[in-house]
Amino acid sequence: MGVSLKGIKDNARKASVEELNARLADGIALALAIKQAHWNVKGPNFIAVHELFDQIRARVDLQNDTMAERVQQLDGVAIGTADEIAKASSLPAYPTDLTKSADHLREIAGLLRAHGEKIRNAIDVTDDAGDADTADIFTGVSRDLDKDLWFVESHLE
Repeated sequence: MGVSLKGIKDNARKASVEELNARLADGIALALAIKQAHWNVKGPNFIAVHELFDQIRARVDLQNDTMAERVQQLDGVAIGTADEIAKASSLPAYPTDLTKSADHLREIAGLLRAHGEKIRNAIDVTDDAGDADTADIFTGVSRDLDKDLWFVESHLE
């Protein structure tokens, strides 16, 4: 197995690109679900929840951008078109008939939890493959997702 121009073994690079694109698909699907919730939320604490969804969406967008740019750094191709995301995301589809604040909060919490679990697995996959830098990116994403999950679940207490 050769070493790429980036000093990472080819098998590590391939494993990282695959894992990054898989988590990018989920991240984009999550971002779209959060925007769906943001547009349609109603009820108690409307403005707080509405603004929270915007803040989380902004963080998820940055995470997605970081993952896509890492794919490029590893000489891969970041996959982010709507049709490819619809096929590739492992997250459950977001319901489009919700309006109540608590319903949106529960759904978004479930998606954050599911995405976080897959991100934590990606840390191990990329670290085991020999790409500590990509594992570090996933670690940062995991920390942010855990914090956002805490924010969302706090509204459900």
